[in-house]
Amino acid sequence: MSLTGDDVRFMREAIEEAKKAESMREVPIGAVIVKNGEIIGRGHNLRESLRDPTAHAEILAIRQASEHLNAWRLLDCTLYVTLEPCPMCAGAILQSRIPRVVYGTDDPKAGCAGTLMNLLQDGRFNHRAEVVANVLRDECSGLLTGFFRSLRNRS
Repeated sequence: MSLTGDDVRFMREAIEEAKKAESMREVPIGAVIVKNGEIIGRGHNLRESLRDPTAHAEILAIRQASEHLNAWRLLDCTLYVTLEPCPMCAGAILQSRIPRVVYGTDDPKAGCAGTLMNLLQDGRFNHRAEVVANVLRDECSGLLTGFFRSLRNRS
């Protein structure tokens, strides 16, 4: 579970995706999928805009990456996401065979990469992913904290 030189660079790309969500008054969560140093999938939270509970950043990035590769198996890819994956996204990560996940900040309410449980490394599944946690944690956490603070202030 080691940090690579590109992890910070690509987490910054995921943060830019999160800012897109925030500009749309969506919860600021962003994700990118990288293969061989190239971003092949991007996504940001669109649950409110699409009225779709599955429109999480990770799911949208996985769909785009699969389309790019013309394959459902995202082998040799890394997923960067600003918030620890939830159970649905952890399941999609396992199903798409992504071998490595790098996330920004823990999710104490739904985190399934080690906080509440660790679906991504559960030996009972036929696939496991390496997990690198808390890359640019303060920046990722700050986006969420600021967003929810501004929502409360508007109420």
